[in-house]
Amino acid sequence: MLAGLATNRVIVAMRGDGILLRSSKIMLVVGTILNLINQGDALFGAAAFNLPKALLTYSVPFCVSLYAAVAARLEADRRSRPRP
Repeated sequence: MLAGLATNRVIVAMRGDGILLRSSKIMLVVGTILNLINQGDALFGAAAFNLPKALLTYSVPFCVSLYAAVAARLEADRRSRPRP
């Protein structure tokens, strides 16, 4: 029961305040920069392009920014609740 309640809070926090959109924008900017650094040779034709590596390079900034935003949101919600 508590796990379901916690999951609902996380989902609600993710969907609020544009967190998913903001995380997606961060993913595109940071992921692109990291891909240019990590696979520059492949992108400019000097080596083979590694698709799994590129997908991971984009997914890591998304996951990190999403986690940080949701954790901050849940902490703010917890602090704003009155204590019994």
